[in-house]
Amino acid sequence: MPRPMRIAINTGGGDAPGLNAVIRAATLAAIGRGWEVYGIRKSYAGLLRDEEEGLIPLTRRVVRGITHLGGTILGTTNRGDPFAYPMEHADGSVEFKDVSARIVERLETFGFDALIAIGGDGSLRIAHKLSELGVPVIGVPKTIDNDLASTVVTFGLDTALNTAVDAIDKLHSTAESHERVMVVELMGRNCGWIALNAGLASTADAILIPEIPFDLDKVADTIMERQLRGRHFAIIVVSEGAFPVGGRPSFDKPQAVGGMKRLGGIGEWVADELARRTGKETRSLVLGHLQRGGSPTAFDRELALRFGAAAVRFVEAGHFGSMVSLDPPEIVPVPLAEATATLKTVPLTSDKLQTARDLGICLGD
Repeated sequence: MPRPMRIAINTGGGDAPGLNAVIRAATLAAIGRGWEVYGIRKSYAGLLRDEEEGLIPLTRRVVRGITHLGGTILGTTNRGDPFAYPMEHADGSVEFKDVSARIVERLETFGFDALIAIGGDGSLRIAHKLSELGVPVIGVPKTIDNDLASTVVTFGLDTALNTAVDAIDKLHSTAESHERVMVVELMGRNCGWIALNAGLASTADAILIPEIPFDLDKVADTIMERQLRGRHFAIIVVSEGAFPVGGRPSFDKPQAVGGMKRLGGIGEWVADELARRTGKETRSLVLGHLQRGGSPTAFDRELALRFGAAAVRFVEAGHFGSMVSLDPPEIVPVPLAEATATLKTVPLTSDKLQTARDLGICLGD
């Protein structure tokens, strides 16, 4: 009698609300087929440890009651790229080594028939490269930034938007009471999906996104025009990757070893400049990791559950080298190569941008 199929699941990159729902759905769908399921701790790092340390047997009991929980029971890391893995020496120096062959070997040693890799653009590019080395991989798109191509939306975005809108709604009252300009910096890296959607939903007065280099004088003019109408406050929403005309994104955060440059500082800069140009009292707020935390919304839970179950169906069907994708009303497989080829930025022809202009929201252009 052949042994049951054995699959591994890992999560990589930054956390996003809905990760645990994917893990639960994939685990239950696999167990329902008589398969064995294991979670890899801390992305691919768990495969470099002893089995009892790096792997978690995923059972019904282990995944019970986790759908509504934020974070990930498997842990995640931004330092887990097996093609450039940071190896720290005794003297504190760091050397980057390609340990991908070791990862492939360990997957084979443990008898895994497939890997379900849950991650954003960086993690899924790694999954694609492992697929090219012969690893049977199914990718699941995870990012609050919504910047993965080939899927209408990624889980985590809706929760991040709800968090951002709730915060901006609260800022309206204090901004109006104190007649201040409030500048809110939101996540999104090089894409403006969070800022645009949250700015629209919260009736911001200006929305600045990376896709449209902004002219700060136009933002200042918007603030002064509001004052002439008796509106002595303003809400400015800024994506962390936004930058002025002729400028470049701001990286004022220390870069983690083996990680990407960390965006930051544009909100504070915009607030300082607007204070200088308008004479208005300004404050800046960075929501940061609050957007990643907490319990996922109903939309993100449902989408994550659908993605997890679909990943197991695609394993069963042999759609390896693919990513699960929302193509309403269905979940379909798309090649990882296609899904990771480009970032999904806000199109300049987007109806949402036109809606913002129709509502009188300044986009800085």
